[in-house]
Amino acid sequence: MNYISTRGGIDPIGFRDSVMMGLGRDGGLLLPESIPDVSDRLSEWKDLPYVDLAFEIMKPFVDLPESDLRELVRKSYSAFGHKEITPVVAVDGIYILELFHGPTLAFKDIALQFVGNLFEYILHKSNRWLNILAATSGDTGSAAIYGVRSKKRIRIFVMHPHGRISRTQEWQMTSVPDHNVFNMAIEGSFDDCQEIMKTIFRDLDFRDRFSLGSVNSINWARLLAQIVYYFYGAFRVMEKTGADRIRFSVPTGNFGDIFAGYLAMRMGLPVCRLVLATNENDILSRFFNSGVYSLGNVKATLSPSMDIQVASNFERYLYYRVGEDPVRLKSMIQAFVDTGRLMVDPLPDGEVDDMFAAGSATNEITLATIKSFYENHGYLVDPHTAVGIHVGMQHLKKDEPMVCLATAHPAKFGKAIISAVGRDVARHPVIDGLKDLPTCCDVLRASVQEVREYLEERISGPTTSRTNRRC
Repeated sequence: MNYISTRGGIDPIGFRDSVMMGLGRDGGLLLPESIPDVSDRLSEWKDLPYVDLAFEIMKPFVDLPESDLRELVRKSYSAFGHKEITPVVAVDGIYILELFHGPTLAFKDIALQFVGNLFEYILHKSNRWLNILAATSGDTGSAAIYGVRSKKRIRIFVMHPHGRISRTQEWQMTSVPDHNVFNMAIEGSFDDCQEIMKTIFRDLDFRDRFSLGSVNSINWARLLAQIVYYFYGAFRVMEKTGADRIRFSVPTGNFGDIFAGYLAMRMGLPVCRLVLATNENDILSRFFNSGVYSLGNVKATLSPSMDIQVASNFERYLYYRVGEDPVRLKSMIQAFVDTGRLMVDPLPDGEVDDMFAAGSATNEITLATIKSFYENHGYLVDPHTAVGIHVGMQHLKKDEPMVCLATAHPAKFGKAIISAVGRDVARHPVIDGLKDLPTCCDVLRASVQEVREYLEERISGPTTSRTNRRC
């Protein structure tokens, strides 16, 4: 399988090169030249354990020896705390797909444990080094750090919005003392962090000179790993219910998680609708209800990993929405850069996309959903999952079971849980063990130049202390 850019400016490249490139050198996002139809394999795959299923789904997309891929997959999921990796739990007529049993208790572990091992494998084979630059709205940073900490030939530099993520998310990132881990708290929003990262990656000379790579969901390998749990969750629910078609509700901010579900649908998984759920930063839900993608101001909410306006993976979706036409896509992206707005024409039936439904939830609704599920069903969810449940419940349909993705363990958002249920019931030994650990982080302005200088100092020479360092 070869990979191309959404903007059409690179020659097709192999899987390993796509992993190392991350963001396309033309500024676009990488996608496979074609999406395999696996609908004739579903009956063979439906009873496979998670690790075996992951191997089968990934195999058509990669250029690795099968024995090496199988070992990478086995190694990546050996650190998970549940034998099923992503178990399904029935609650109040819906099905919760628990994606939080990895080392950092968030769905990002499912992709980033694999990506970390994949990077190490490719770097060893090619005798290269990699300096990872990442931007996080909360969970990507800690999952990426835990995926590559102490790995040979890798350094990781993670930017997060200063004071705009949960205390637990900050602890998970900044308490890792490994020599190859660097944390930057950027005085701005996640969108500022993401734009700094993209700007630096667009400087090809700088990117090449310092061997920069990405673990954000702009990296295709992350999406590849996320496709797997849609198949696994669908198989478990169809097995439990006898249904032959299902729905997924996905809390999303950067459009990566739900785009993996979109790819699973295109591969032949019998999903009749993807329900996109946003918090009050509702640029994506507004788009799927109106066809207009228009920039707003970032609002701080109880679900901070979704406090995003510019969703990176939306460009991948648009590429398919405009008929895989890179010229038209580039024109739309430029219009958005220039005006903060783009739009698509509705389909003949009047819908923006009949594969998607969409809605949003306020902070008040989020807290009410957490409270209701805990008091009525004894099941505790984090704020992001609560957003997905609330919106998913608005789009139920008989004979099409609803699967809601649980993207993080509630213990990662203890303050929100206390606000919802009135007491501290969200606990986990992994989180409790963080609170007494020393932390280390550098606070930087939302400046491309300042981040560039930070990278240069730590990649080219000995690490220097800064006057605004918090350790």
